[in-house]
Amino acid sequence: MTPAKFITDLWPKISKVCPGLKFQVVSFENTPENARSILKNLGQNIDIVAGAYDDAFLKSRECAVLKLSDEPICCAVSCNHPLAEKETLEISDLYGETLMIIGRGWNQYYDALRDDLWENHPQIHIEDFPFYNVNVYNQCEQEGKLLAAVRPLDNVHPMMKNIPVRWNHTAPFGILHSPGPSEAVALLLDAAAKAMER
Repeated sequence: MTPAKFITDLWPKISKVCPGLKFQVVSFENTPENARSILKNLGQNIDIVAGAYDDAFLKSRECAVLKLSDEPICCAVSCNHPLAEKETLEISDLYGETLMIIGRGWNQYYDALRDDLWENHPQIHIEDFPFYNVNVYNQCEQEGKLLAAVRPLDNVHPMMKNIPVRWNHTAPFGILHSPGPSEAVALLLDAAAKAMER
């Protein structure tokens, strides 16, 4: 649920800037309480986490970020869903479907998507959920629902795929870290920033 692919994509460029730097992927139980604790204590057991964010999220979790990109909010669909054959979705493709969006207040960019759909596309049924976890992906896959998600979460569920939608909704995605990063983390962040400039 907290992808490491972003670092493997950047790693060839990072290792050129900082060849001695090494990293280790750390597993953890993905619960709302554990996620909050990890983010408030970045630099203790876990140094960095990747994810979508907004200013309120950073403030409430007491962490900082190196922004990597503005990611289009896509629709994750089951590979067995009729829409899975499409490369890109029109908003009208979602009419009559249930779109799961993370609950209000978690991220202003997802809230803006929800408000836009409620106001301009009431033909789409919106269902809120409290927290991204594998159970949400399982529910979408088993019940034929769609899920609002960003591309870095492409590989969470083997039977789901992210499809871009022709709407103007994005969310910032970056490397979340302690406001006072260790020397090694500061080196990584600097190398990542330089790698993105190339």
